[in-house]
Amino acid sequence: MTSGPQAPTAFGLAEAVWPEVPNGATVLVPVGALEQHGPHLPLDTDSVIARAVSEAAAALLGPDVYVAPVLAYGSSGEHQAFPGTVSIGGDALTLLLVEVTRSLLTWSDRVVFVNGHGGNIAALSAAVIQLRREGHEVGWSPCATEHVDAHAGFTETSLMLHLRPRSVRLRRAQAGNTTPIAQLLPALVEHGVRPLSPNGVLGDPTGATAREGLRLLKNMALDVALATRAGLVNHRGMFLVPEVIPT
Repeated sequence: MTSGPQAPTAFGLAEAVWPEVPNGATVLVPVGALEQHGPHLPLDTDSVIARAVSEAAAALLGPDVYVAPVLAYGSSGEHQAFPGTVSIGGDALTLLLVEVTRSLLTWSDRVVFVNGHGGNIAALSAAVIQLRREGHEVGWSPCATEHVDAHAGFTETSLMLHLRPRSVRLRRAQAGNTTPIAQLLPALVEHGVRPLSPNGVLGDPTGATAREGLRLLKNMALDVALATRAGLVNHRGMFLVPEVIPT
């Protein structure tokens, strides 16, 4: 006697055939971007990281958890002055997130957007708030952990050295504007990245290593898995890790 269809071990929704996909699954949707990441990291850095964190989190969460194909275009207007950047803007991204969720939840129980780009947060929050008002079980989680820098610095360079080292032009890596992102944010929103950092880096990639990238990936994936299990969201629609759930 043969057993029924089994879910693919890689947790990839795109690689499955429809009889393998159960009703009631949880779907992690990586949300990335195509934008400049300094002179040393590839344009798809955010998408690579979001997908890797999603896959590692799915492995921690267990059966009936699938990773959808990455949403590779995001809201990247702050990087538009750099060649190679492709941005669809906040309104288009919000609509995309809403329609993807409505479709997924015709057969799944929960959708978790795993976000690799800070510029997507406003669209994610708007989409999730609207969807939850409609009664959908959805939220988003960041690819974040302790002491991460803002853009193309130590954190992302370490992650890419672990995930796809052939794409890292390490000899070209150089520090950019190292002012804390909270202080830069008003000017960043008004003027974009290029006037603040001509090389496109907000941080310092010096000392980045693949070993540190692996550690960061594990921590990010664990936070996504814990937040998904807890199932509670804050006012921005972000799933909360248990340590920060209000009592």
